[in-house]
Amino acid sequence: QVLRSVLLFPTIERMAQSPQGKLMTPLLCKLRYVLYMPVYLLSFLPEGVKASLVRFALRGMKTCDESSITTSINLFSVDCIANILYMASQEMMKVVERDSTTIKQNLKKLIFYYGTGDSWCPQHYYDEIKMDFPDGDIRLCEKGLRHAFVLDASKEMAAMITDWLQDDLTKL
Repeated sequence: QVLRSVLLFPTIERMAQSPQGKLMTPLLCKLRYVLYMPVYLLSFLPEGVKASLVRFALRGMKTCDESSITTSINLFSVDCIANILYMASQEMMKVVERDSTTIKQNLKKLIFYYGTGDSWCPQHYYDEIKMDFPDGDIRLCEKGLRHAFVLDASKEMAAMITDWLQDDLTKL
């Protein structure tokens, strides 16, 4: 009974072959254990120092939601980092081919939103899926939003999605 599914900056294929995947795959699949010790040591820092480090790391963003800082403090946990890095390593190995069969079966319920400068999902992935599914609702970002939009453009993205889903929402 799903009315619509919105895939934002969809990393649904060739993750390890993407520009960011080529950079991150060796780190995630072979070198991730090296990160555990520094994270373990950083986990002993006071919460205020951790928050300051996160703010420093995110300083280049036009706006940074305070919830992003609070959530990012969890990255100072070895358990959290171990789970993140393991999941990411599995994605690099297993997210290979786009599931075109499932897309075709559900095309009328799907909205795809690709970025123009997304190094996890480059624009030529958009071009290819648009060619394979010309009747699909497949959009290219014209606002310059980035893959990690949640850090600095979550409200803007939420407003766009609300507009897209307005017709579906009135049916509820």
